[in-house]
Amino acid sequence: MSFKHLSLLGCCWVFFFGGWIRSSTRTRPSGPSVSLSRDAAFELHKKAQASLSSGVDLRAAVALPHGEDLNDWVAVHVVDFFNRINLIYGTVCEFCTEKSCPVMSGGPRYEYRWQDDHKYKKPTALPAPKYMNLLMDWIEVQINNEDIFPTSMGIPFPKNFIQICKKIICRLFRVFVHVYIHHFDRMILMGAEAHVNTCYKHFYYFSTELNLIDRKELEPLVSQDRGFVPKGTLVPM
Repeated sequence: MSFKHLSLLGCCWVFFFGGWIRSSTRTRPSGPSVSLSRDAAFELHKKAQASLSSGVDLRAAVALPHGEDLNDWVAVHVVDFFNRINLIYGTVCEFCTEKSCPVMSGGPRYEYRWQDDHKYKKPTALPAPKYMNLLMDWIEVQINNEDIFPTSMGIPFPKNFIQICKKIICRLFRVFVHVYIHHFDRMILMGAEAHVNTCYKHFYYFSTELNLIDRKELEPLVSQDRGFVPKGTLVPM
């Protein structure tokens, strides 16, 4: 079972996730268009969803299934988390403006600067909405790059695939930091906090279980676990 046995998971998976994103309220005009292997990735996705809906705790649900390839498991989850976190930010993006969030940050102690291989070759302070748009576009490019996320039989994942995914995971975590610290009141007003908390816990357990994120990156939410969400939400027990 492989991430790349067929090439049309986009027909089913992106219909649920990408299409869902395109209908959400957000500043980016188009959702990701990701073609993944229908058989393998969809089966892995079903395994993950079955675990989540069967009452199994999230810590157990993220463990690599016996006999499955680590790269396949990580690839499926990275695409899933990208779509879900993109949607979460989409629900608050109209309140995340250059005036309200002139710097991409997680409270007064943590500031995130953007860097890429094109316009911003040095870490650059940007308003949060601009940072978010650059981030989502950058991740979409990585996922749609066949050299990084191959969908054809016989094409292996690159040797640095896990390192690339670590960078994606690290940057996606910053979206949670910003949303929790600066916009969680909006999530509460919309009644979306339970969904965000569950998505965050799933992301947290997956990233830490597979060592995809440096513990120091988690510090902004460790210091925020003070009661504006139930204890243990931001630093799951």
